[in-house]
Amino acid sequence: MEENNIMNTYGRYDVTFEKGLGCKIYDTEGNEYVDFVSGVAVNCLGHSNPAIIKAITTQSSKLMQSSNYYWNTPHKLLAKKLIENCDHDKVFFCNSGTEAIESALKIARKYGSLSTTKDKNVLIYMDESFHGRTMGSLSVTGQEKYQKDFRPLIGGTQKVQFNDVEDLKKNVNDKVCAVIIEPIQGEGGINIATIEFLKAARELCDKYDALLIFDEVQCGMGRLGSLFAYKKFSVIPDVVGIAKALGGGFPIGATITNKKASTAFVPGDHGSTFGGNPLACAVGVAVLTQLVDGGIIDKVDEKSAYIKARLLNIKEKYGVIDEIKGIGLLIGIKLKTDTKKFCKLCFDKKLLVIAAGNNVVRLLPPLNVTKPDIDEALDILEAVISKI
Repeated sequence: MEENNIMNTYGRYDVTFEKGLGCKIYDTEGNEYVDFVSGVAVNCLGHSNPAIIKAITTQSSKLMQSSNYYWNTPHKLLAKKLIENCDHDKVFFCNSGTEAIESALKIARKYGSLSTTKDKNVLIYMDESFHGRTMGSLSVTGQEKYQKDFRPLIGGTQKVQFNDVEDLKKNVNDKVCAVIIEPIQGEGGINIATIEFLKAARELCDKYDALLIFDEVQCGMGRLGSLFAYKKFSVIPDVVGIAKALGGGFPIGATITNKKASTAFVPGDHGSTFGGNPLACAVGVAVLTQLVDGGIIDKVDEKSAYIKARLLNIKEKYGVIDEIKGIGLLIGIKLKTDTKKFCKLCFDKKLLVIAAGNNVVRLLPPLNVTKPDIDEALDILEAVISKI
């Protein structure tokens, strides 16, 4: 059925999953896997989380969609919860990460159009970055392999070297309307932005009246040990794009802005048919309540330290790991071997991991992952490495 009816856009493993619980996921044959992919940083509370199930059951029996021509209670509650936990003022809801970035880019272009500077429309983006699959997001993705077959992309973009302050200074001027950065490049290989680079970006955006956009679609919502990734770097952007973990497995995205950026949009400038629907927002409220009020985020750094300590031991024991990267529970293992083969060997031993960038394997467990699950995953990882 899949071969005949589903478009060929993914290199899929030969498995069909049908249920999950916590950090475990089960295929149609009843085999159990340890899931350290989490839907690619989506399932922050694991599979079949009771709070998410309750939110879906309760809200779906009331109201699932009502159109953005009207207010609904869950989107007010979720917006309030987000703003209470950041340094920003307004939220636009959508359905995915790439949509959150598209909104941010449109805000930037509109902001630039309101400037007294003529042609203030250039978008600065980073080498090795990844911002999504739609044409706007793709146009500011700094990896040729994703762009090459879809040109011409949107114009008015300029790529700079990630973490190169001088290159940034050379390219930011009064024609720039925004600089977009991932605080940690996930798809690019778990590359961490230096505080020096982010501060330089902030200063340059202030100097030239441009917006600083942080793409926190993968690294945000608690994955680094703070609800918003920017708090780990002490640099406050004007716009933040979030998605993935915000819904804990249910599709939702959001673009969050400060007052400076939010004034750009007026009714009619942007929209989303399903964005901010009551069902998705009710789930978002349940997820944030667990992450923030339930103290799950507070334990991320401790779990990260435990995983990294075990990985360091494995690194010293064998000659396969080159470097351990990342912050919080966004962890990268740079290998001296083929990552595709490595991920397949882990899969064969019932551990799910995924590759990123050049020879990096990502570990993305649920944020509420338990120590026994961590140990089980790392035992499998070590068994694969010892075999190699």
